[in-house]
Amino acid sequence: MKILDGKVSIVTGAGSGMGRAIAKIYAREGSFVVVADVNLKTAEETVKLIEDAGGKGCAVLVDVTKEEDIKKMFDCAIEKYGTLDILVNNAGIMDNFEPAEDMTDELWDKVFAVNTTSVMRTTRRALPIFKEKGKGVIINITSAGGLYGSRAGAAYTASKHAVTGFTHNVGFQYALLGIRCNAIAPGAVKTNIGSTITNPDEFGSSRAMAGMSLNPRSGEPEEVAEVALFLASDKSSFVNGETVKVDGGWTAY
Repeated sequence: MKILDGKVSIVTGAGSGMGRAIAKIYAREGSFVVVADVNLKTAEETVKLIEDAGGKGCAVLVDVTKEEDIKKMFDCAIEKYGTLDILVNNAGIMDNFEPAEDMTDELWDKVFAVNTTSVMRTTRRALPIFKEKGKGVIINITSAGGLYGSRAGAAYTASKHAVTGFTHNVGFQYALLGIRCNAIAPGAVKTNIGSTITNPDEFGSSRAMAGMSLNPRSGEPEEVAEVALFLASDKSSFVNGETVKVDGGWTAY
């Protein structure tokens, strides 16, 4: 029997990178996967990879900053597969390494809308479903930048710290209802998130990069996906309200 046999999952930002890797491994292990992404073409490509490997999934165009798109994503899970068991909040963007004194309201609001507010909104929508079932799993992709002070600019760092705190809060508060909420904090991983950096601040990026020489190596999306599989499965039944660092030892120094 497969680890996630018959489970229904939603993965945001699943058109590429870690989201795609998570969607693929969940489908491989028996889950029906709602592949959500702001780019429908890449979401459909992920679904094709899933189906070519014998899995099942559906693509949904989702801008996680829009409540109506989040609703559409959940409606797809319920209408197509009848329920929801696993929610993975993976969608995220970088800032431009702006330090606090150069921060604009526009960038701050944009980064928080994608990285943080969306996590609250999807969680808010998932919890009633999970409460009725008496079980459910939420996995939030935070970052080493959500644990330490200068892996990115001020907005990204603050947004990911908020996700980390939100994860721990939800994990504890809903533990008695059979719901688990954990986070994964990747280090440097080979994804296209760098494409969301449009005009890096020279001072901020120089400070953020100061510790990169300590990084043993960059990870592959599939290495993060393996941890997401563990956290989604019953094998991690006693892991709750936790943030798991997946960074090759970078932050252990």
